[in-house]
Amino acid sequence: MSDAAPVHRMPDGTVKQVGPLTGTSVWTVPGRAHRPLAPPREQVRELVPGDERRLCAFCVDRYLETTPEKARLIGPDFDEVRRVPASALFAQDAQFRRFANLFEIVSAEYWRENHGFRQPAAVFEWAQDYLTDPVGLEHITALAAIRARASGTETSLEEAALDLLGGSHDVIVARRHVVDGATHDDQLVSSGELTPDEHAAYVAFTVRSLAEIEAAQPHAAYVAVFQNWLRPAGASFEHLHKQLVAIDEHGPQVDRELRMLAADRGLYQHRIADVAVEQRLLVAATDGAVAFAGIGHRYPSFEVYSTAAENLPHEHSERGVRAVSDLVHALHAATGVHVPTNEEWHYRPRRAPWPMPWRVLVKWRISTPAGFEGGTKVYVNTIDPWELRRRAVVELERLRGEGRLAPGIRIGDECVAADAHLRYADEAL
Repeated sequence: MSDAAPVHRMPDGTVKQVGPLTGTSVWTVPGRAHRPLAPPREQVRELVPGDERRLCAFCVDRYLETTPEKARLIGPDFDEVRRVPASALFAQDAQFRRFANLFEIVSAEYWRENHGFRQPAAVFEWAQDYLTDPVGLEHITALAAIRARASGTETSLEEAALDLLGGSHDVIVARRHVVDGATHDDQLVSSGELTPDEHAAYVAFTVRSLAEIEAAQPHAAYVAVFQNWLRPAGASFEHLHKQLVAIDEHGPQVDRELRMLAADRGLYQHRIADVAVEQRLLVAATDGAVAFAGIGHRYPSFEVYSTAAENLPHEHSERGVRAVSDLVHALHAATGVHVPTNEEWHYRPRRAPWPMPWRVLVKWRISTPAGFEGGTKVYVNTIDPWELRRRAVVELERLRGEGRLAPGIRIGDECVAADAHLRYADEAL
């Protein structure tokens, strides 16, 4: 390949990359790819019966340590129950729960003071009902005290309840902290430890929550959706959860992509999908999504693109959401439980003028940018895209042989160029 291409290998084996969407410069130097992805944990604690239900504030015996539930999924069919009263929280273990982050990135006060936002009548009524329940009153009182100690300011219980129930930064938490029957606290449940059906329910629940936050916060330009797994990736708890944060601007990366789209509506097809096919970087595909080893990322990264015509996650059909979920699940399973990862969702903002596909990035947080990166803005990624693809394909084939992946996933060389046809902008081209 020419030096102008987004990825090329030099004679000594060094791989140089430039992120097609970000412009980030990345090098992979020979000899640095064989370090362990996940160093052994320094301290592993033996569990006694019952520990698995109370290891952190997200665990099932500690529901009252989180904010009031906006919704939960229960039972084998993942039935959705909304606005669970505090007195009913422990009636049944939830498969997945949605509630406000106690310490929001963008707070309810931010929307109130900067945009004049006021909660709708339905939230006022819910707050009153919650405070009428003695358990709910005690719950809000305890949470308000925690917030007051952290911020140095006190609010009334009514205002605290409104902010907790009507905020725009939500958390979606899975039931298990560790695997069923775990004997030690390092037997964690990551996304890849879920079954494909559990993961599909988790993703679909997140998609619905995204739509609700957009509808509830009219001043939001975008809702960031992400998952931090393990502390090196930014997680406060080693308990599987996603976060959704409404913000009043797109952010620089989306703005950059919109400027690029103004000149090339087929940006993601031309600069991402076609290059992945050319460079043999397709990792896996379903009928509705495709996964690549990404180019130009600071960390080894997989990119999962929906191949559907829809842009926003909540515009997708149930089948379209499942297609994306199955590939994301497979990549998490191939990554392993003890590798720190970030999962990031990207999609077209609702007021954006150009089509953009829904895509999910899974990043292995296995290195720490330091002085070299800070001084040069050249990032050292220890695994190049071809090696990342090779590792993933080997592991995905093993997992499929064990029956741990969703049916219908094509892996490695089973994928064809047509799997990478992105339909998000077909009508615009």
